[in-house]
Amino acid sequence: MSENLRSWVTGFPRIGERRELKKVLESYWRGEESFEGVKKVSDELKTRHWSYQKGAGIDAISINDFSLYDQTLDMVETLGLVPDRFKDIEDSVERYFAMARGDANHTAMEMTKWFNTNYHYIVPELKSGMGFKIDISKIVEEYKAAKELGVTPKVNIIGPLTFLANARRVDGADEDAVTLFGEIITAYAELFKELSALDERVILQVEEPVLVTQRAAELSLLTKEAYMKLCEVSNTLEVFVVTYFDHATEAVKQLVQTPIKGIGLDFVYGEKNFEVLDEISKSGKALVAGVVDGRNIWISDIEKRLELLDRVAKIVPKERIVLSTSCSLLHVPYTLGYEKKLDEKIKSWLAFGVEKLDELSLLCKLFFEGADSLSAKEALLYAKNREDNASRRESKLIHDENVQKRMANIEPLKRKRVDFKKRIAEQHEKFGYEPLCTTTIGSFPQTPEVRGVRRDYKMGVISESEYVEKMKGFIKECVKIQEDIGLEVLVHGEFERNDMVEYFGEQLNGVAFSENGWVQSYGSRCVKPPIIYGDVSRPEPMTLFWSSYAQSLTKKPMKGMLTGPVTILNWSFVRDDQPKSETCFQIALAIRDEVDDLQRAGIKMIQVDEAAFKEGYPLRVSDRAYYEKFALESFWIATGVAEDDTQIHTHMCYSDFNDIIDTIEAMDADVISIETARSGNTLLRVFKEHGYKKEIGPGVYDIHSPRVPSVEELQRQIEALLEVLPARQLWINPDCGLKTRRWEEVVPSLTNMVEAVKRVRASL
Repeated sequence: MSENLRSWVTGFPRIGERRELKKVLESYWRGEESFEGVKKVSDELKTRHWSYQKGAGIDAISINDFSLYDQTLDMVETLGLVPDRFKDIEDSVERYFAMARGDANHTAMEMTKWFNTNYHYIVPELKSGMGFKIDISKIVEEYKAAKELGVTPKVNIIGPLTFLANARRVDGADEDAVTLFGEIITAYAELFKELSALDERVILQVEEPVLVTQRAAELSLLTKEAYMKLCEVSNTLEVFVVTYFDHATEAVKQLVQTPIKGIGLDFVYGEKNFEVLDEISKSGKALVAGVVDGRNIWISDIEKRLELLDRVAKIVPKERIVLSTSCSLLHVPYTLGYEKKLDEKIKSWLAFGVEKLDELSLLCKLFFEGADSLSAKEALLYAKNREDNASRRESKLIHDENVQKRMANIEPLKRKRVDFKKRIAEQHEKFGYEPLCTTTIGSFPQTPEVRGVRRDYKMGVISESEYVEKMKGFIKECVKIQEDIGLEVLVHGEFERNDMVEYFGEQLNGVAFSENGWVQSYGSRCVKPPIIYGDVSRPEPMTLFWSSYAQSLTKKPMKGMLTGPVTILNWSFVRDDQPKSETCFQIALAIRDEVDDLQRAGIKMIQVDEAAFKEGYPLRVSDRAYYEKFALESFWIATGVAEDDTQIHTHMCYSDFNDIIDTIEAMDADVISIETARSGNTLLRVFKEHGYKKEIGPGVYDIHSPRVPSVEELQRQIEALLEVLPARQLWINPDCGLKTRRWEEVVPSLTNMVEAVKRVRASL
């Protein structure tokens, strides 16, 4: 192992501390900026990120964790595995973004969640005999730049097993992409060979999070075979196989038999990793110990982290331990440095990306050298950490007596509605909608004008009455557009909402918000998760005013739009001082009150979005029963108040539903809308094979792509849906909300969608 290697960070946020990458990318996509401008901002960000880590004393600093869109897509490029359908695009930059976003002539590659996070990756498309062409020019450029800055570079790549497990086959074979193992390992061997020429010694972090999932046992023999072969390529590579998000006990038993230098384990979310420390110790390999939480924003309890490390060091010698974050810091905001409005007490309990560097550095000093080695500044940080953790445990901000009283009587609410057949018959009679009913998922374009009005109101530039009138104007225009297009069930457009979770979080007690706590979701898309620090309650209605106004503008049904409790939980930074289930039930009670207010006001179609329901699943089947139980009960609490003629919709996106179809059915929503645009009818067939009886709105076009689908294309898509499910069971809608699209794309796309439905209905 490289000498004096005591710490590293698995990966660093890349969007920029002020979302610089987002802004320049979107400017480039609009044609307002050259790619040279994108490159300039990217280079500045990389240098800045490396400098922050160097300044914090981190020993090995990641390169190739930076991406213009997604690190899996970067691996597709690095390995030369570009799908055939994009090979007509000669310009490499144009091709890269066409794969990610699509263009006028190309449908984008499928996108789905990175394990159980809210980050989305581009799904590789593989086939037998695909061939490869290694291109490490991006890595070479970054390696040289990092060396010039005086840092020790650590090259990050996604491992072959994770790459394969996250890919899909496009050659018609029924087999899993993992069956292409031999071909991919040949490509990776060539990649390793080229990487070995970077320097006399090269630290290589190979990320294999798939080895903590349910597939770990199945992949165990391939794990050994893969790293035996790859380590034969060169002796200049120091290969570290890094896992995160859970325990990797099966994989460790295989990896210790290979020539790799070290193994990375998550000790924040993988307590069972202690079970294999003895095997690592006997193997003589290094242990990269993930002890600083890379997925949540609460300060580390340094005392407890040291106790954990002392337990580890009783088994693995200290000189073979490298301290690390539990996973990439991509999943947390950049820095607390710009937070001026956050309550100072709550702020003292938080650590974002940059602050976690200091925590890691302090842990490293204490663990390896002891408290006596601390400088005066470090000693103050250590003392403050102890004080801040104590104040959080004792704070009166966290507990609400009224919420606790309500929670004491929650058991009777944990039940689903009854008799779907009776409900749906009443709903058909009430609303009278035709088969293949047309609607949208909820949001409409968030134009600069819309965002400007929200910003002006927030900054006090305009009064509340001016803000309300302007928002009413946006809603009125949106309703008219939908009626002109001919949509049958309308939405109000959500112009008052900055984000589907943030909007609700801002109106709930027990929830705080950062000003600049942005986290990358995909590409240039960023979200600012709520910070749930205490007991949650709803002081007053959150959506009633806007939904009631929108319904007053039309005789057509207007959906009330709510975000479900499980999604609010999964897309927030959640308090870690009580079970997640308790927090989820508290949120569900708040949403329940909102559902009841809406139906009493005559809003009888209510969409309770659970876009993040699947991503909260534990990665091991054995751990899922607990999650499924409280997730289902939370949805039932939220929606169980609905009367029979109140139609409950829900929406889920970018998930593989094969293994949770029973749970989706048990949710008991009257209508579910799902993403199918990028994945064909694969998801829909799951519902068909299961015998799902409730109504479904499969997305008929991809809203993450700027292209406008033709009437003919949409007609073919709808006809393909009818091969799977009957028209009476189907709704027709885009695959997700339209907030990120422009009106010039939205209006013709929806117009074509409605026309396609008319043609299909005429042929039924």
